[in-house]
Amino acid sequence: MIAEIGNSCLLMRTRLISKVITDIYDEQLRSLEISSAQFALLVAIYQVQPATRADIGRHQHLDRSTLTRHLKVILSEGWAEEIREGADGRSRPIVLTMAGMDVLHTAEPAWRAAQVQVKDLLGKAAFIAVTDLASRIMDPIA
Repeated sequence: MIAEIGNSCLLMRTRLISKVITDIYDEQLRSLEISSAQFALLVAIYQVQPATRADIGRHQHLDRSTLTRHLKVILSEGWAEEIREGADGRSRPIVLTMAGMDVLHTAEPAWRAAQVQVKDLLGKAAFIAVTDLASRIMDPIA
């Protein structure tokens, strides 16, 4: 039974795939001094802004502590900001700043290079399958 788990466990396989893909993006983004997790969060903020921390966490399926850890860096670097206008007193919506947009634009070539590497690693069919699966499980903010 344990051998079967080791050979066919989807949990183990997807964690391995995730680690390898994350390493590819981290390597490409390293010279820009941004991690793949921070980059992905900037993109997510762009997609759903203005959005509360809870909205962003739901959209990215991130737990509160992981989201807080990455947002701390993003906010302290000035790549995003909490806005008071439209805030309900309990939460403050987060939006990208011009500096955050600049980071995304500057990182685009590194992102494209990582995309090519990942597509080559996975093959076209698997790349499309993973992209489609992610689209199905993402929680769009209505």
